[in-house]
Amino acid sequence: MVRVLGSSLLCGSFVLNGGCSADEPFNPSFALVYADAKAVLREMQRDPKPLQRPLIVVGGVHDPGFIAPGVVRKLQAVTSCDDRIISVSFFGPGLSTFEACGKHLVDAVEQAFPSDDPDITVKVDVVGFSMGGLVARLAAGPNSPGKRLNISRLFTISSPHRGARLAGLPTADQRTIDMRPGSAFLADLDSHLSEADYELLAYTRLGDMIVGPENASPPGMSPWWVANAPFSMAHLSASTDPRIIADIARRLRNEPPFATTPASPLPDKPTGDENP
Repeated sequence: MVRVLGSSLLCGSFVLNGGCSADEPFNPSFALVYADAKAVLREMQRDPKPLQRPLIVVGGVHDPGFIAPGVVRKLQAVTSCDDRIISVSFFGPGLSTFEACGKHLVDAVEQAFPSDDPDITVKVDVVGFSMGGLVARLAAGPNSPGKRLNISRLFTISSPHRGARLAGLPTADQRTIDMRPGSAFLADLDSHLSEADYELLAYTRLGDMIVGPENASPPGMSPWWVANAPFSMAHLSASTDPRIIADIARRLRNEPPFATTPASPLPDKPTGDENP
């Protein structure tokens, strides 16, 4: 999620869980095991259901456009509204700040689903991976650069709501600087969270050394967590974890979800996490 000194941590900084199970430790508030989640997704593919509203899948920092489209394909497979799902990535010139990324997101929604309202987009659901969750929060808030993104539900996957563990390393990327714990940017987002008129649902994988599971939900919330899969990249692979995708898909299909409230606290020593 973070690039430091020209070297992408997307490629080199992750935790591999070499254990024998993707279901240990077990989360009582997210009682869906890895194998069952795959079976559930296959069942949903055989009986796709329509979306209630357009769905926007938003990628992370320095992603050239692989992660968000990959999530789109998985969610298209379980819905019957392929033309109502789009992906938005933030790779390329002119997207070096959160404000620029927020405008890019709103512009993409406007192009795909035009709104007659001069102040707000059509109502959408959003799945935000990593930095994408923060971009969506900015675009939906009072400081949105342009029209305000009209979100009904925001699903975030491994988003650094409280900052990212590795964002403190030396970098010239302003977005990464803004994702440091305690930054003014994050404080401003949090100051408007109580006014938000959308539902925020946060997910994470244990063993994520890039963001940190403890940072994957806003203050006062706990994320729904799952154990990392064997020999899997804890951060990047969270975007396609079948348990997380299955729960989001159930909610998008207006079906009973697997994750329950309140979310169970994070375990003291997550499997595969090398930090104390």
